[in-house]
Amino acid sequence: MIKKFEIKSHDGPGRVGKVDGELTPKIFYKKDLKIAPSEGSAYNIDREIAEFNVKETLRLAEENVDTCDVAVIQGSKYIDLRVECLKQLEKIGYNGFLIANGDSLLTNSRDLVELVITLKKEAKKSSYFIFSFTELSFMPILTYMGIDGFLADSANYYSHLNVLQTPTKAYDLNTYPIYENITQEELEKKNIENMEFVIKEIHAHMKNRSLRNLVEERSGTTPQNISTLKILDRTSMDYLLEFTQLF
Repeated sequence: MIKKFEIKSHDGPGRVGKVDGELTPKIFYKKDLKIAPSEGSAYNIDREIAEFNVKETLRLAEENVDTCDVAVIQGSKYIDLRVECLKQLEKIGYNGFLIANGDSLLTNSRDLVELVITLKKEAKKSSYFIFSFTELSFMPILTYMGIDGFLADSANYYSHLNVLQTPTKAYDLNTYPIYENITQEELEKKNIENMEFVIKEIHAHMKNRSLRNLVEERSGTTPQNISTLKILDRTSMDYLLEFTQLF
């Protein structure tokens, strides 16, 4: 059931590729994925619990490898457990991976950078990564670091909170009534449309080799965003320059 992943080009570490013929980066819908069951956990937990969850995740992934095409990288806040989970899942036969605890990682810039960069360095080139939860303003920098796709579920999550996601800002409609009397279903649709727009932005910039420009433009939208870019530049410049085209 493994989907073939091909890398077509780079803009920095960001990759334009294809998963079964569909262009990435892209929005992934759970209904189109066969995700192996896993043992999930909170981000900030004791190591013993995280170790148990990784073992259970690997057991469940192996039991379902013949019917599933995406596995979940567990390990909570422990980078070495995440790497171990990735390596073992690749040995089992998976090449598509969901990164668990995306919501917590977005509020921990240092952990986010270290985890994504470490996983990318350790993974096979034929492996692709889907971020499980994201705000729209984070999509360019996550792509720049090497993430290949995003779950659409975050659009549904924010719609239940009555939050409108735009490329630069999240609006609480209770405080900023941009749309009045909008239903949860209508708000989810708008959030999905904006996610798709940001993907189109990303592809247009990658085509023009200007993804870094988009990343810097969006870096000022939230404190977490600018912090992530600063940490990325300070700790991972060699990684960023490896595929950066010189003019």
